[in-house]
Amino acid sequence: MSTTKTLDAPSADRAPAAVPPPSPLRALPLPGGRSVRWHPRAALVAAVLLLALLGTAAWTLTAGDYPLPVRDVLDVLGGGGRRADRYIVMEVRLPRLLTALLVGAALGLAGTLFQTLARNPLGSPDVIGFTVGSATGALTVILLIGGGAATVAGGAVVGGLATSLLVYLLARRGGTHGYRLVLVGIGVSALLASLNSYLIARASFGDAQSATVWLTGSLNARGWEHCTPMALALLLLLPAAVLLGRPLRMLEMGEDTAASLGVRTEAVQLWLVLVGVGLTAAATAAAGPVPFVALIAPQAVRRLTRTTGPNLLGSALLGALLLALSDLAAQRLLAPTQLPVGVLTGVVGGGYLLWLIARQWRRTA
Repeated sequence: MSTTKTLDAPSADRAPAAVPPPSPLRALPLPGGRSVRWHPRAALVAAVLLLALLGTAAWTLTAGDYPLPVRDVLDVLGGGGRRADRYIVMEVRLPRLLTALLVGAALGLAGTLFQTLARNPLGSPDVIGFTVGSATGALTVILLIGGGAATVAGGAVVGGLATSLLVYLLARRGGTHGYRLVLVGIGVSALLASLNSYLIARASFGDAQSATVWLTGSLNARGWEHCTPMALALLLLLPAAVLLGRPLRMLEMGEDTAASLGVRTEAVQLWLVLVGVGLTAAATAAAGPVPFVALIAPQAVRRLTRTTGPNLLGSALLGALLLALSDLAAQRLLAPTQLPVGVLTGVVGGGYLLWLIARQWRRTA
C-alpha cells in the first residue's frame, strides 16, 4: 500500500496503490478445465510466516523459568509427560500462546477488512474507534455489571457494534469516503477514551487498577476460558471474511466501479463492518485493546507480497506472528519485568508511524 498518500486525506480516498513492482499472477490448472490464480511471492511469504510462527511457538513453549526441551513438550502434547510438565505446558504456556495467535490473527484480518473498506491505510479498527468502543463495552461490564469472560465478551461485542454503527452513519452521507470514515472514527474514539477514563475514575481502587492494566492490552494469566471463545469466534468469522474477499477486492477500486461489476455495495459494506467488528470485539474481549497490530499487519504484508487486494491470509499470519513475538519479548527478553503486550506493540506501532511520516516527507521534499 503506497505510503506517499497516507496522510493526504483527499488522495487517500482512492484505491491504495500496489507496492511496485507488483507480483505477477500465475494460473494453477485444475480438473475440468478450471484454474486458480495464485501469487508465487505471496505463497512464499505465507510459507515463511508459517515457519516463523512454528519457531515462535517452540520458543514460547520451551523457554522460561521452567525450561523444557522440545522432546518433553512433544510428549506432553501427545498426551504423556510428567505431571509438572503437563501443568506448565497445558495450563500456563499453551493457552497463552494460542490466545496470542488467535487474537493477532483476528486483528490482522480486521485491519485488512477495514483498511480496504475505507480505501485508506489509516482505516484500522484501533484508529477509527472500533477497538475503543469494544473496550468501552467491556469496561462497562467489568466495572458496573460484573461477570465472567463470556459477559465481558458480550459487552465488547455490543460496544463495538454500537460504535461501528455510529461511525458508519456519521460518515455515510454522500457515500462512505475513506478520509471521512477515518476522521469521524478518530473523533468518536477520543470521546469514548474520555468515557473510559471517567469509568475508571469512578471505580474502586482495585477495579480501576485491574481495568487500567486490561486497557493496556495484556495476555497475562490468559487461560482456556479466554482461548476457547476466541477460537470459536475466529472459526465462525474467518470463513465469512474469505467469502467477502472477492467483493472486497472490487470495492477497493471504488463503490461506483464495484457496483458496475455487479457488487451490492451497501450490503457488502454492512457485512464487512459486522465481520470486522466481530473480530475486533472478540480480540478485545480476550486480550484487551492491543494497539497497532491491525494497523501494521495488512500494510506490511502488502509490501512483502507486492500484491493488490485484501491479502487476508497473509494479514492473519503476520498479525499472529507480531502479537506472539511481542508477548514473547514481554515475557522473556525483558525479564524479570513482565510488561503487558500492548506496551510492546505500542512501541513497534509508534516507530512504524514515525517511519511512515519520515518516508512521506522525504518523498515530498
